[in-house]
Amino acid sequence: MSKILIRGAKVLGGEPQDVLIDGGTIAEVGSGLSGEGAEVVEADGKVLLPGLVDLHTHLREPGREDSETVLTGTRAAASGGYTTVFAMANTFPVADTAGVVEQVWRLGKEHGYCDVQPIGAVTVGLEGRKLAELGAMHESAAGVTVFSDDGKCVHDAVIMRRALEYVKAFGGVVAQHAQEPRLTEGAEMNEGIVSAELGLGGWPAVAEESIIARDVLLADHVGSRVHICHLSTAGSVEIVRWAKSRGIAVTAEVTPHHLLLTDELVRTYNPVYKVNPPLRTERDVMALREALADGTIDIVATDHAPHPHEDKDCEWAAAAMGMVGLETALSVVQETMVDTGLLDWAGVADRMSVKPAQIGRATGHGRPVSAGEPANLTLVDSAYRGLVEPAGFASRSRNTPYEGRELPGRVTHTWLRGKATLVDGKLT
Repeated sequence: MSKILIRGAKVLGGEPQDVLIDGGTIAEVGSGLSGEGAEVVEADGKVLLPGLVDLHTHLREPGREDSETVLTGTRAAASGGYTTVFAMANTFPVADTAGVVEQVWRLGKEHGYCDVQPIGAVTVGLEGRKLAELGAMHESAAGVTVFSDDGKCVHDAVIMRRALEYVKAFGGVVAQHAQEPRLTEGAEMNEGIVSAELGLGGWPAVAEESIIARDVLLADHVGSRVHICHLSTAGSVEIVRWAKSRGIAVTAEVTPHHLLLTDELVRTYNPVYKVNPPLRTERDVMALREALADGTIDIVATDHAPHPHEDKDCEWAAAAMGMVGLETALSVVQETMVDTGLLDWAGVADRMSVKPAQIGRATGHGRPVSAGEPANLTLVDSAYRGLVEPAGFASRSRNTPYEGRELPGRVTHTWLRGKATLVDGKLT
């Protein structure tokens, strides 16, 4: 593997430095490094971050390759600056056995645009009735440590308790899709003024908050780790903040779209804005931003949810829920958190690389940009502003809510263990 010298990069947004990569490892960081025998990348003051880590990605393979595949999904990830993604279990068949998680893991190994860490289902078939093979999935080649029925809530308190007890034995974590199903039957959007005016079925905030409250108490009782997927309400923030003040082992994520978009957009009846959990109010958005800034919310996770054209280009009631997010996540975080002064680039690295890697036990990722560390890196042109053009996405799907919207920042280079997966904005 050849040497690479990244010259004049702002490491974590600091003063410009040079970074020398040799054999998949960061060999040296400093000023005026020699580029002899190395391929030189002129960073020109771009921001250098550790490779991003997404704890919540839907790659759809096996079973829904019309939406996405491991290949196209990891290409999208590399385009967005990611060096590892955690693939959710709601595939066909469901990733509830060692065999299926190993299949996804091996597909990731073969395609190589980023590392793929499979997430195992909590219950068989995501049906919420019987625990899946948690231990077998952990002991498999995939080494699963994160388990989730995402797309569905583990609504039975006894099943949730047993899952928390089981994963505690090997340091795993249960990632909960917090949605009380009986409170959200027929729900199509956030319950509030807009849903009442539009006559659409409302999803009340309490449907999320009640599950989070129950699960942090269960985690405290068991002494295990629980992670809250796509937290979306101001009330949920307060529950997590209280739990952390009690020393309960809870972590939480927020999606980029919940940091930027509100339920007012549903007035267009454009199904691109139909997502699970739904877009909330401006008050919720502001609370989520503040919680991400102060650390109550630990990480940003994309919930990248690709769908084929026909599943979104239809009437609102029939449309699938979900948005693609891997290729726009960093830009949205810059828009909502960096350009507003709520986070600096070191904070972005913490929320989008360091902490998600720690929660998911992603070895070699989320590491400092320093000598001796794996060269999993992302270079960002933070001065760039441009329109989002989904026709140029690497993802197989185009269901982005940002089409035609101007966003800041552009990932120009991504390196996975020193190997370039993205160069000058183009996949290798």
